[in-house]
Amino acid sequence: MSDKDKLTVIDRDLVENIKSIILSSRKSLSQRVNQELIFTYWRIGKEIVDTEQKNNLDNQSSRQIILNLSKLLTKEIGKGFSRSNLFNMRKLYTEYPDVQSLTGHLTWTHICELLIIEDKAKRSFYEKETVNSNWSIRELKRQIDSSLYERLLLSQGSKNKEKVLELARKGQEIANAGDILKNPYVFEFLGIPENKPILEKDLEAKLIRHIEDFLLELGRGFMFVGSQQRITINNNHYYVDMVFYNKILRSYILIELKTTKLNIADGGQLNTYLNYYKTEINDDNDNPPIGIILCAEKDDITAEYILGGFENNVFASKYVTILPDKQELIEEVENALKE
Repeated sequence: MSDKDKLTVIDRDLVENIKSIILSSRKSLSQRVNQELIFTYWRIGKEIVDTEQKNNLDNQSSRQIILNLSKLLTKEIGKGFSRSNLFNMRKLYTEYPDVQSLTGHLTWTHICELLIIEDKAKRSFYEKETVNSNWSIRELKRQIDSSLYERLLLSQGSKNKEKVLELARKGQEIANAGDILKNPYVFEFLGIPENKPILEKDLEAKLIRHIEDFLLELGRGFMFVGSQQRITINNNHYYVDMVFYNKILRSYILIELKTTKLNIADGGQLNTYLNYYKTEINDDNDNPPIGIILCAEKDDITAEYILGGFENNVFASKYVTILPDKQELIEEVENALKE
């Protein structure tokens, strides 16, 4: 290597090292600024609450105080002190008396979205998942709108209060195959009207075009491998609709799309694909592959007979193309908890 080439390499390495230092410093600075901003808003909320209690103000008087405060602060300091923002600061203090419990990875915009949720266990779940999955505010809103919390609680049959507490304390833990399931899966991002007939190949094509949204719906750790992945057995070719890899479980995830009700043949078909992947595709450090049938309709009793008895992990779940009714899901969870 010539001296000139050597200097070029050194320059390039030096630039990359300095870039890394600058970017890391900017990130650290941004986190500190964000933490200081949240603590400042918490202190403002404390001042409002202390004033209310000191003067024994009723709800109506408190609202008027906040309205007046918004006008005065906006005039004297500038933007950022709207009435809704001040109400959120007040709620931040009342809901998080220990502000240190809030992670520095949450922005004020995330916190405002979380404060809308009245159920403390549910809010805690979304708080943990926002950090664990590094959700943007758009992704957080989408998960709340699609009732992810309720769907996870209902994904493996009736749940008890211990499961609610577990989700609230840790977020979604992915330790085994069943942990990745949702009931139902929500594909509202495809823009398909409810009950509109669609071919399986068209559903697959739409999911691929919206692969980022699909990966968000599948959950943490999913990486897209490909669609229509060929399997050859005794010179006969078969094709898996969609293949993913989950880096947390270290498993291939094979997904078959069915735009009809779950049928008897569906389980055997996917089980065959799983046997092939386990024998021919898996590396030594891979865990056994997991199969999921996403179907337009399924009933639990029929699914038990179709999917029971396989050595492989074969699951079936319903998908919907519109956002589920939140209240119906909440009531379903409440009924499950009563059982």
